[in-house]
Amino acid sequence: MSRADDEGFMGQAIALSLTHLGQTSTNPSVGCIVVKDGEVVGRAVTAIGGRPHAEPQALAEAGEKARGATVYVTLEPCSHFGRTPPCADALIVAGVARVVVALSDPDTRVSGRGLKRLEDAGILVETGVLKAEAARALAGYLSRQTKGRPYVILKLAVSADGMLGRRGTEIAITGPEVKAEVHRLRAKSDAILVGSGTALADDPELTVRLAGLEDRSPFRIVLDRDFGLSLTSKLVRSASGVPVAVVSIPSGGALAWQVSGPSEHTAVEDTANLDRAARRLALEAAGVEVMEALDLRDLLHQLAVRGVSTLMVEGGAQVAAAFRNLDLVDRIDLYTADMEIGAGGIESPVTPADIPHGFALVDDRPVGKDRLRQYERAL
Repeated sequence: MSRADDEGFMGQAIALSLTHLGQTSTNPSVGCIVVKDGEVVGRAVTAIGGRPHAEPQALAEAGEKARGATVYVTLEPCSHFGRTPPCADALIVAGVARVVVALSDPDTRVSGRGLKRLEDAGILVETGVLKAEAARALAGYLSRQTKGRPYVILKLAVSADGMLGRRGTEIAITGPEVKAEVHRLRAKSDAILVGSGTALADDPELTVRLAGLEDRSPFRIVLDRDFGLSLTSKLVRSASGVPVAVVSIPSGGALAWQVSGPSEHTAVEDTANLDRAARRLALEAAGVEVMEALDLRDLLHQLAVRGVSTLMVEGGAQVAAAFRNLDLVDRIDLYTADMEIGAGGIESPVTPADIPHGFALVDDRPVGKDRLRQYERAL
């Protein structure tokens, strides 16, 4: 196989891995391609729910053709016994001749052991093919393993004059094409987060409402120190179908959103006569999970421990500013429109002219009548 061949087949494996992003529980979404005599004879992606892994599925599809074949896999095959046998052993038993790996696995239970296991069995191993592309596809898993927190995507829709909206009025800044793309991003994310101000003002549902993807809605999180989320909100009323958590971070926690003006934490009418403890109990009785965190960093750590790899932060200037100011953002999806908000607008903490230091533009394209500029933290 030439280098170009290797990159072509690894590209197919990476594309395959993207199809199950956000759907593989605590496991990474890995793509695997089995190639014999230049022909793809087996292909698979980590199953929804995380098992079975990609390699045994691809080998099963290849059957006897796997013997002497080359296998392309986006992440180092596991070498430890968990709920399933090691994927490295499955490759050895199948009699493959060569394994091409994009990335080694930072999981301390694997971390080079899978590669060594293959080499000790006489299998030719090559690593680093399309490493950067695979790292982008596996960004959530890698962040959880190496940083102890999810990969954070900040999504913002900004007007031509740098506003997110107007106080007291719900304004659709971008068009239907952006809305559909945002729903696809939700489907690839493990969790989505908004502030209580956005939850109270806009009453969002934060689910995926695209045909065929309705079952891919992420875990929904609301930052709400005083548990003021309305019991009749779309979030609460749908909690039995799609999990919702309300997170209380104490005043003075590292939120960077303590500003003058109306509080984001005022109890709404249906809970106004209840004290904070009673509002908490009412939310729990309605099926909402209640979480406590010291600050945003502590919240991200808690989410990582429970297996959240990718967190989408959507909505709320103060929340967006908090994540930016604490340097907790890994990718910015900035949708811009030609419309202007004018007087009374809510200023965006991020605009095309004010991108945080250390981010690089990786995508710039039209989305309907609007435009997406995507920035990633430089490695």
